[in-house]
Amino acid sequence: MMPVQSDSGLSAWFGIDHMDQNRNFEHGAPAPAADNSDKRIATDFYTFGLDYMVSRKWTIGADLPLVQRRFTTTAAGANGRAIIETLPLTALGDAQIQLLYTGFSADMSTGLGFAVKLPTGRDSSPLDRYGNRPYDRDTLPGSGSTDLKLSGYHLGTIAGRLGWFAQAQYRFAVTTRGGYRPGNEADGALGLTYALDAGHGLAVQPSLQLLGSLRGHDTGSAADPLNSGYRRLLIAPGIGARLTRKLSIYGDVEIPIAQFVEAAASPAIEGTTGQLVAPVLFKLQLNYGF
Repeated sequence: MMPVQSDSGLSAWFGIDHMDQNRNFEHGAPAPAADNSDKRIATDFYTFGLDYMVSRKWTIGADLPLVQRRFTTTAAGANGRAIIETLPLTALGDAQIQLLYTGFSADMSTGLGFAVKLPTGRDSSPLDRYGNRPYDRDTLPGSGSTDLKLSGYHLGTIAGRLGWFAQAQYRFAVTTRGGYRPGNEADGALGLTYALDAGHGLAVQPSLQLLGSLRGHDTGSAADPLNSGYRRLLIAPGIGARLTRKLSIYGDVEIPIAQFVEAAASPAIEGTTGQLVAPVLFKLQLNYGF
């Protein structure tokens, strides 16, 4: 979350996130795949962002994701018979504009952010070959809502090369459309870093962090309140490296160690119960300071 420093104040970044939600969960445990009408959601997020450090106190930024998704679900086929189909979708997600204040200390070790997420992403399902719209609102790249996000971070030193960091954010929708309001969400991270000097101008920094998320139920006529909302805790070993004075890279692997998802009491209530979860998530990000 801390801004990337550059000679001009302008920096760009490109991120790739991958997750394959292929396991049905109900409450705190794996559940039969047959309970859930959705079977798999495999997604790659390609996000491009720009940040401009106006001064050592203020940074403005914007980012826009491209979402590539393959959604496998139960649909009505010929003669109305139930079939399992996979429908790919590539579309823009929701853009975000952020203002970050880092003027609390000279080293910018503490920051507070305010962001607006705009409804730029696709929030309508494509048609399948039978004329159905299989994507639900919560599986589309865009939520159709304008959200506000409040965030903060702090970096500290434990001893020598060993450091720590904490960050948190809270997101909530302020305007919605199409009968769908995504649940409010709080996310936090607490981590350790260790700075290594690999020589030849290459700096390497392994990290280990705990990631926590708490999301409320979706609401509205197009939502599925009974099967939305979750709590989860992940552990994420990662590594960052400064490849040149201007170019750096970071990657991590995020593994759930505890999770609880909301689920309908029985498939008989609305024909489906549970939520699809991913056994592991992958992240890679390149940063370049101009």
